[in-house]
Amino acid sequence: MTVPPEQEQPPDSATEPTDPIDPYISPRIRFGAELRKFRLAAGFSQRELGNLIHLSVSQLSMIENGHRAPTLALARRVDKALNIGSTLAGLLDRLNRAEAQLPRWFRPWLEFEREAETLRIWAALMVPGLLQTEDYARAILSRKPGATPEQIEDKVVARMERQEILKRRMPPMLWIVLDEGVLYRPVAEPEVMLGQCERLLEAGEHLRISLQILPYSARNVLGLLGSFTLADLPRETYPVAYIDSQSLDDRVTDRATDMKNLAFRYEAIRADALPRRESLNLIKETMRRWTT
Repeated sequence: MTVPPEQEQPPDSATEPTDPIDPYISPRIRFGAELRKFRLAAGFSQRELGNLIHLSVSQLSMIENGHRAPTLALARRVDKALNIGSTLAGLLDRLNRAEAQLPRWFRPWLEFEREAETLRIWAALMVPGLLQTEDYARAILSRKPGATPEQIEDKVVARMERQEILKRRMPPMLWIVLDEGVLYRPVAEPEVMLGQCERLLEAGEHLRISLQILPYSARNVLGLLGSFTLADLPRETYPVAYIDSQSLDDRVTDRATDMKNLAFRYEAIRADALPRRESLNLIKETMRRWTT
């Protein structure tokens, strides 16, 4: 049977997302959400914009939904078609540069972190990256030998970009345990440490963040081997772990034996941690120390 011409391609409404896109899930989705926002503001349908930039409706839809990575050349064509200067090309360049600052071995973990429904974090030495203030992160990253000011700032931007997942409509549930020493370790000036403690207090009041402190008095030594994070991914996907180690091997793992051992270690550490409210009170006491 011959298909009528008007049915050869679905109408634009069939490719438009029925639910609003959460732009903070990943850089690709963030770019796609911005592209769609500017397209709609200009009054273009996907078909109309696709004709201008030589892209099919399905290809443009995949980019807007974050299922296909955009190129800089494409971003420039869209900027020209929508008459928005270099808005999208600049955004894509910033997103690409931020990701390029991350070590190659860390990039696979970044995708797991973005997709996670739950993150269980044990921090033995410093505040985890998802809760670091910009000044605290800068103080840590500036210690790398030979790093230029430009490289340091690029890495700070990349670390702050990771925190965008906390702005999602449904951010991951964070179960964080900090060693008490993290609060006292002077990685920067007192005012930076004070600001970081304030950030921890703010995070600790969030409904989807559980923040506990493992006190010295617990005498728990299971966490002395180092920090780690367990990511529980959507259903039918195995959990994954990131191990913060000086070793360059096997920092990201989903091996059953590794996951079992790390889960046991995390629960044993958390069992000795202070309850949530007592932990926040300890952070407040530490803030007084940094002000004096």
